Amino acid sequence: MLRSELIDKLHEENPHLTRRDMERVVAVVLETVTQTLERGARVELRGFGAFSVRHRKARPGRNPRTGEPVAVPEKHVPFFRTGKDLREKIDSSRDA
Repeated sequence: MLRSELIDKLHEENPHLTRRDMERVVAVVLETVTQTLERGARVELRGFGAFSVRHRKARPGRNPRTGEPVAVPEKHVPFFRTGKDLREKIDSSRDA
């Protein structure tokens, strides 16, 4: 689902609000999640999952084209872990 499709779906379910209002809601939610992760904090949406930041140490790597060794610097990366409810819904939808 694309961001625009999410906005359209929210607008369909909330016709009393304008599409522009829905765009703002989605933007605020995503920006809040982003800012929280930038601070290194965790975002948990019960039943859906949790976003967190993981630290990856510097390590040696290889250039896949040339095979030359390259130094991969340390970095922080976003990580998402699904919630139990979401896992169960996805799993049960595959059984049908």
